[in-house]
Amino acid sequence: TRVTEYMEEIPTYIQQIIDKGLAYESNGSVYFYTTEYEKLEDFHYCKLSPEQINNSALLEEGEGKLTQTFGSEKRSPRDFALWKKTKEGEPSWDSPWGPGRPGWHIECSVMASDILEQCNDGNPRMDIHSGGVDLKFPHHDNEMAQAEAHSGCTQWVNYFVHAGHLHIKGFKMSKSLKNFITIRQALEQNSARQIRLCFLMHKYNSPMDYGDNTMSHAMTAEKLFKEFFLNTKAALRATAMKDSKKWTPATKDLQKTLHQTQAAVDVALKDDFDTPAVMSALADLVKSTNSYMQDNVETINSLLLNNVAAYVTRIFKVFGLIRTDEIGFDGGGASGGGASREETLTPVLDSLMAFRSNVRDQARAKNVGGVLEECDRFRDDALPELGIRLEDKTGGQSVWKLADPEELAKEKEQKMQEVARKEADKKKAAEEKAKKEALNSMPPDEYMKQLVLDDDPSKKKYTQFGDDGVPTHAASGEPLNKSQVKKAKKEFEAQKKKYEKYQKQQTK
Repeated sequence: TRVTEYMEEIPTYIQQIIDKGLAYESNGSVYFYTTEYEKLEDFHYCKLSPEQINNSALLEEGEGKLTQTFGSEKRSPRDFALWKKTKEGEPSWDSPWGPGRPGWHIECSVMASDILEQCNDGNPRMDIHSGGVDLKFPHHDNEMAQAEAHSGCTQWVNYFVHAGHLHIKGFKMSKSLKNFITIRQALEQNSARQIRLCFLMHKYNSPMDYGDNTMSHAMTAEKLFKEFFLNTKAALRATAMKDSKKWTPATKDLQKTLHQTQAAVDVALKDDFDTPAVMSALADLVKSTNSYMQDNVETINSLLLNNVAAYVTRIFKVFGLIRTDEIGFDGGGASGGGASREETLTPVLDSLMAFRSNVRDQARAKNVGGVLEECDRFRDDALPELGIRLEDKTGGQSVWKLADPEELAKEKEQKMQEVARKEADKKKAAEEKAKKEALNSMPPDEYMKQLVLDDDPSKKKYTQFGDDGVPTHAASGEPLNKSQVKKAKKEFEAQKKKYEKYQKQQTK
């Protein structure tokens, strides 16, 4: 809705509050009469933040310049504007009290009440009202007071949900500070799922600092759950229905853990939507299930394993992390619903044919190493493009997992970057070692002569030296003072020890 579309309803709404003696006109403006409102039985002003009722700073902020300019017109400092007299240059609309515009709080009450009455058989009450925590007082308290005064209802809103502020590097995100990040910008760095996970891991009504650290925690959580789903699917494929389903002690323990997790999640969601507690409980369940799969390969109970994965999937679907009832995250390599069998299999079969041809060529050449290289290339290059991750296990066994091709490509790129980084670090370490050895191989007198100034490498640090090789004059040509001589001798002796150590190493 737009407030400009309610310019007929707003004055009528205000007049009805005036008629009840709970608002008054003053010099072309209309104010809510908080003192009279508080005299009503079972009606209370400032219910959300009673401790802020006399906070003049917040009251002035809520009213803006109007309170400061026309403060003397009000019967009580707490009274707030329902209709503001127009000042020169401001937009205005006609009203029984002269040209003006609606107060900040009245807009919400009128529009919400009108829509709720139409949708709820004339009842203007609402179940849940949301907004930022900074709107609690005075905006939401004033909005609620005027709506209750108008309707005669002592509780216009059943539940308020106030969201905490998003902070960037410790500061509240705002346009005025120019530290805001758009959703599009955030999605350039992380996936929608990772951003949702980040929000779920923080309480909705607490401040959250957005940055690399918080997103890294979300990415770690995503990897934990993603690998859980993939490992579960692999285990379920490897477990046949004919296999024993007898409940071992480990199976009973996992079933108990599942029940405890379900109870904990239920309690957390009923406790003011405590999503961090939910995510923590689900993570513990996943870790217990991973241990169960790892330690009980031969006796896995597929029905229980499926129940655990289905439960985690169901909760994630509630949170908007998953769109379907199929176990696991979306984008697991499935084709669109309209894809034919040939369209689905063609890229896989093409890749298999190329792999087969290359392996045959290596086999004809009796090149065993070449065959193994082709197998690794098929695993590392061909399959990820098809959304397939192949993992080699101990004992010669392998497991395939479906995943998003883009995510696999990113994983490959990150691995390559990590390899390149390690190579660069190795090269740098080797260069530093060689440079260090070159310096250590210098006799102390030569070492002192090649030293340069830190702030001007074109100038030598010392210009004259004694017969023992110890510097006597600085770069400026001036003799070294007592302190400088002491420091120079210390440098000389340190290099002498390094040189002697180097000489001994060379004679070994």
